[in-house]
Amino acid sequence: MMETAQKETKEREKHPLQKYFRKERFPTMFCPGCGNGIVMSAVMRAIDNLTNFNVDNTVFVSGIGCAGRIPGYILADSVHTTHGRAIPVATGIKMFNPDLEIVVFGGDGDITAIGGNHLLHAARRHIDLTVVCVNNLNYGLTGGQFSPTTPAGASTYTTPYGNIEGFFDFAELVSLAGAAYSARWTTNYPRRITKSVEKALLKKGFAYVEVVSQCPTSFGRHNVSAKPKELMEWLKSNSIRVDEVRDQCMSRSDVEGKLVIGEFIDVELPELTEEYKKLIEGIKDGTIKAKKPRLDWLELAIRA
Repeated sequence: MMETAQKETKEREKHPLQKYFRKERFPTMFCPGCGNGIVMSAVMRAIDNLTNFNVDNTVFVSGIGCAGRIPGYILADSVHTTHGRAIPVATGIKMFNPDLEIVVFGGDGDITAIGGNHLLHAARRHIDLTVVCVNNLNYGLTGGQFSPTTPAGASTYTTPYGNIEGFFDFAELVSLAGAAYSARWTTNYPRRITKSVEKALLKKGFAYVEVVSQCPTSFGRHNVSAKPKELMEWLKSNSIRVDEVRDQCMSRSDVEGKLVIGEFIDVELPELTEEYKKLIEGIKDGTIKAKKPRLDWLELAIRA
């Protein structure tokens, strides 16, 4: 009787998301206080919440960087590719088999710097990918160099006198590029992250979820604090909701020094693989004919 009770207690003590992870690879390689664990947990909780979502029909793709190691801990098919090339590899997988769910993990260096063009063109094409960008405001894995998302004035190994380049707002940028869904949160809001990832996974088209994460090892100790709690408090106190910015028609100067968080866009648009399938079928059955190019004709279709 006692053995049965102990066994039942042990079963109850198991983490509800444990079934999604490769237990033999824990503990992770992440630095103490890193936000990658929060993001990884939030994403897998979103998958767990979606009863019709099949993780066995999902491919996780990543490039190089701290966040790029996340798929290695997930008990599912994954591809760890070269720096900045996670999105084009994910695009190839999706085009080859549109029935697969594709989730891309990466950091600000991998997704927005080396892979920045791929990010924008995937949004423009509106292919059905979910991109989760863990933005720790610097190149964390390689020693803490500045990245496209490093705030102006920040100190890094490559900007010891302060970063003179501005913060690239990719959550806004992918919205303008053609994404159907774009959101940004900080690691202070794991439930918000989970809800956004749920929306992103269900969205038929390109979806981008950015999570600004504490990096106590590099960015934090050079700018705010090496203590994760203090760094997270700094992120929270310097954030403002995008709804508030839009409702109050705030100008750029009004939000200077603030990190805008929330949902930037949530719309429905034609998805690339579905449109490609229609094109192929139309060519085969003769309902779609080749159009003769006209050099004197130009149409610019800009998505609202």
